[in-house]
Amino acid sequence: MSPNYIALAVPFFFLLIGLELVIARRRGLRLYRLNDALADLGCGITQQMTLLFFGAALLAAYVWLYDHARVYDLGRHPVLAWVGAFVAVDFTYYWWHRASHRIGFLWAAHVVHHQSEDYNFAVALRQAVLTPLTSLPFALPLALLGVPPVAYATAEALSTLYQFWIHTELVGKLGPLEAVINTPSHHRVHHARNPRYLDRNYGAVLIIWDRMFGTYVPEEERPSYGITKPFRSFNGVWAQLAPLAALAGLARGAPGWKQRLQAWIAPPERHFPWQAADDDAGAGNPAGNPAGKHDVPVAPALRRYLLASFTLVTAGAFCLMLLGPSLPMPMVAVGAGLVILAMVTTGGLVEQRRWARPLEAARWVATAAALIALVVLRVV
Repeated sequence: MSPNYIALAVPFFFLLIGLELVIARRRGLRLYRLNDALADLGCGITQQMTLLFFGAALLAAYVWLYDHARVYDLGRHPVLAWVGAFVAVDFTYYWWHRASHRIGFLWAAHVVHHQSEDYNFAVALRQAVLTPLTSLPFALPLALLGVPPVAYATAEALSTLYQFWIHTELVGKLGPLEAVINTPSHHRVHHARNPRYLDRNYGAVLIIWDRMFGTYVPEEERPSYGITKPFRSFNGVWAQLAPLAALAGLARGAPGWKQRLQAWIAPPERHFPWQAADDDAGAGNPAGNPAGKHDVPVAPALRRYLLASFTLVTAGAFCLMLLGPSLPMPMVAVGAGLVILAMVTTGGLVEQRRWARPLEAARWVATAAALIALVVLRVV
C-alpha cells in the first residue's frame, strides 16, 4: 500500500508557512493572525487524529469493491491506470466539492474549511473530520471501473498536496496556466464570500471542469474571505461540531418528517418558514460582507505559551500520524485523545474561557500520567 504522503509532508507544510510569513512581512502584508492560524491548524490536526481510527476502513472499502465488483482492471495497463487515476480523482473531486456546497449536510461537513476570514497556507490545513467520509461515495465508482487502489490512493494524496500551495495571496495570476490548472487566483475566488464569487471554482488540480460545467469565474474584484455568516470562534474542535449541531437543531425544529429531510438536503442558503430571521444553521446564508474580521486579542505571555505548547502537541500528532498504524490501538486512542483535548484547550485559552485554564492544567497532568504509564509498561 502507498505511504502516508500527508504525514510525510507535514514538515514541508510548516516550512512553507514560515516562508510565507517571511515573504509577507517583507512585502508589508499581514496574512496571519495567531488566533486564526491556531484554529486552522487545530482543525487539520483534529481531522488527522480521527483518521487514525477510520482512515484505513475507508481505503479498505475501496479495496473490497475493487477486488470483488470491478468491471474492468486498469491495472493491466499501468500507464493508463495512473493517468486514469489522476483524471478520475480530479473529476470526482469536482463533483463532490460542488455537491458539498449545494447540499445541506455535505456543506455542514465541508464548511469547516471555509470558516477562516484569512487566506494563507494555514487555511489549507483547515480540514473537516467528516469530509473523508462524505467524499468516499464519489470515489467508489472508480473501484468499479478498475482503478487500482494504490493508484487511487496516490492520486488522492497528491491532489490534496497540490491544493496546499494554492491557498496564498502572495502569488498572482499565472498567465496561460490559468486556463488549465487550479491556481491561487482561482482558489481565492472559491474562498471568497463576495456575491459574484459564491459557489465557484470547485476544481482540485484542473480548472477545466469548472469551465466545462459553468462554475468558473475569474478573479477580478478583491476577495473577502470566509462564510457569509461569520463563524465567531477560534476553537478548532468546536469548528467541526458547530455546523452539524446547528443543522441538527434546524431539522429538530421542523414541523414534520418531510421538512426535517429538507433541512438536511436543501442548499445552505435556503431559509425555512420555521427558522428565526437570523438563523441559517451555521452553514451559510444570503450573501453579505461583514464590516470586519472576528478577532480576539492574545496577550504576549499567552502568545508565547500557546506557541510553545502547540509546537509540542503538533510534534506528538506528527509522531502519531507516522507511527499510528504500528502502535497498539489503546496507545493511539490515548495519544489522539490528548491531542484533540489540546486543540479544545488551545481554543479556550485564545478566547479566554473560564474553563480553559483548569482544563489545560488537567491536560498536562493527564499527559504526564500517560507518559509515565508508557515508560512503566515498557520497562515491565
